[in-house]
Amino acid sequence: MVPLWLQAGFWGLLAGSALLLGAAIGYYAKIPQRLIAAVMAFGSGVLISALAFELMDEAYNQGGFDSTAIGFVSGAIIYTLANWYLARQGARHRKRSGNRQPSESDNSGSGLAIAVGALLDGIPESIAIGISMIEGGAVSWVTVAAVFLSNVPEGLSSAAGMKQARRSLRYIFGIWGGIAILSGVAALVGYSLFSHFSTEVTAATIAIAAGAILAMLSDTMMPEAFEQAHDFAGLVTVCGFLAAFVLSKLGG
Repeated sequence: MVPLWLQAGFWGLLAGSALLLGAAIGYYAKIPQRLIAAVMAFGSGVLISALAFELMDEAYNQGGFDSTAIGFVSGAIIYTLANWYLARQGARHRKRSGNRQPSESDNSGSGLAIAVGALLDGIPESIAIGISMIEGGAVSWVTVAAVFLSNVPEGLSSAAGMKQARRSLRYIFGIWGGIAILSGVAALVGYSLFSHFSTEVTAATIAIAAGAILAMLSDTMMPEAFEQAHDFAGLVTVCGFLAAFVLSKLGG
């Protein structure tokens, strides 16, 4: 029998590996920016649905309204402040597929800021995957599927933008390979650490992850989707939301 903490790490690594898959597609394939933006919109809808019907619902069931509300707003505040700082260091357009990302010669230190920003974007999702295993001893495969489906366009768009900013192959795949591994570690830690805390603390942590994810979507993924595919961004986002909603009901 595989220990649950190791299972949590595996599921986090699996979801995180989609970043590497998306990066490979974005780097080696010449994909129109409007199509990349449409995929970003779909991924945004998927994550919005997952955090609404999986994460927030789970947080409320475990900890009630107070823990959920405080955690949700706190997660958004923490992410927003961290993202604001990193944006000032050159990571503002880290998810952009066009020529908006700065090169190292344009903004010294932006490479590190982009790497830390990418890590900031991925960790809350992975922790949520690990915590989802605490209550019933089994992973929420809907959450894993939603994170995987949203990670592909994240890696795709960002890698395309990094390539246009003349980032090296080693830099691009080093970032996404490293974050895929750290996603597994974050899920493992999420399960191992929070399984020893009260349900109220666990609920608040799930809500913090949900708030951070929604703030991330609003600050990074959705602007890219709207800028390039504004005529159909809303429709594609709705399709992504519906896809994850169907998954959640099939999983229930």
